[in-house]
Amino acid sequence: MTLIRPARADCPLRIDETDWRAPETLVAALPTAPGTVFLDSAMNHPDLGRWSYLAFDPFGHFVVRDGQAVWNGELLAEAPIDALRLQLRRYALAREPGMPSYLPGASGYFSYEAGALFERLPPPRATGPAAPEIELWFHDAALVFDRAEQRLFIISTGWPETDRLQQANRREARAAWLRDWLRHAGDAASHPHVRLPRDAWRSNMGRRVYEDAVSRTREYILAGDVFQANIAQRFSTTLPAGWDAIGLYDQLRKANPATFGAFITGADQTLLSMSPERFLKLRDGQVETRPIKGTRGRSSDEAEDRRLGAELIASEKDRAENVMIVDLLRNDLSRVSMPRTVNVPILCDLESYAAVHHLVSVVTSQLRDGADALDLLAACFPGGSVTGAPKIRAMEIIHELEPDRRGVYCGSIAHLGFDGSLESNIAIRTLVCAGREASFHAGGGITLLSDPAAEHEETLIKAERVFAAFEAG
Repeated sequence: MTLIRPARADCPLRIDETDWRAPETLVAALPTAPGTVFLDSAMNHPDLGRWSYLAFDPFGHFVVRDGQAVWNGELLAEAPIDALRLQLRRYALAREPGMPSYLPGASGYFSYEAGALFERLPPPRATGPAAPEIELWFHDAALVFDRAEQRLFIISTGWPETDRLQQANRREARAAWLRDWLRHAGDAASHPHVRLPRDAWRSNMGRRVYEDAVSRTREYILAGDVFQANIAQRFSTTLPAGWDAIGLYDQLRKANPATFGAFITGADQTLLSMSPERFLKLRDGQVETRPIKGTRGRSSDEAEDRRLGAELIASEKDRAENVMIVDLLRNDLSRVSMPRTVNVPILCDLESYAAVHHLVSVVTSQLRDGADALDLLAACFPGGSVTGAPKIRAMEIIHELEPDRRGVYCGSIAHLGFDGSLESNIAIRTLVCAGREASFHAGGGITLLSDPAAEHEETLIKAERVFAAFEAG
């Protein structure tokens, strides 16, 4: 154990380095009490898959439900985003050079319906997964994994104590607690897996209804309402009695590893995410978003797999879809960025995952002076890649054509560091478990060139790895 950053009065932050443990070796030991947050770069990648973050036993719980903010069970008078900003400022930390990418902070999710906190939108559907608009857990201590350099850090702040002596005592005690947890984590028994036949999954739309929704979206495009809209169907199933969240996550993780995965136990639901898509990253004023638009399934035949990737790169329809969303995000970022700093360093690059090839672009900017991570979220939420362009009209069409609310799907799993940083994904390929119901969505961007049957097939390609993960058991 090496102390690499002792706490100071102006920054109550202690950072210790301990023996390396790969994040996947700790999955079986994850606590399942509410407030466990594992931000899991399950797919190796020198940049996108470098960092993982694990925190549990939170000191604070921030929830927004029906537009009302609540902190540790107490109603707050402020508007939700103002209330969240006040809580984050209360525990602010200074970032210094050489610190790990993640520092403790508030972690959880912003549901798709949280968009109504930022824009005037139709009321949520009465059916489908009823998630709070926001649910975040505040942690004072965490484990941070640097897979590239195989380094593991224990970070402890001493929050929420403010008395200097009490804060120091808590900081040391919590660091020791995490060291002890690590020592015993390897003793955790494996968790039972769940077997679900493919016909156990029910769609809320089905082929005919989904294809009709695609056709109706194309009519809106021809009428000039939108250029593109993202339409999704929801799959749900009943889990067996006594189902195990860790076993379920282990299955999903092994079948479909991704760079922006997450395991989160909320107050009323558990999220198991294998998202490949970064929504927003903010570090030291630098912003990055990585929209995904364009998909092809993969093949076990190497030559056919290369052909599918080349076909996607050459696709006029998929490239147009991606470029439209890049333009939308450039506009969103310009609302909170320094003039002339919005750039597109990568346009329509090919990225390959366990089940699919994707076209991915990168948009960057410099956050304007005085703006913060919540201003950035407000300008861009929900992500353009899962709504459409123009965004508000696309969301109105989504509300008309999809039969259920989206809940966490197409919202964002996010970490707001006490240092002002932000890391967040687009909550796709995300299983939501509430009681004995498990559900997830799969969708795609609809343009004038979309073929209804092909679009339905694309949703099944995206859903395939989830089905397969539990079919094998």
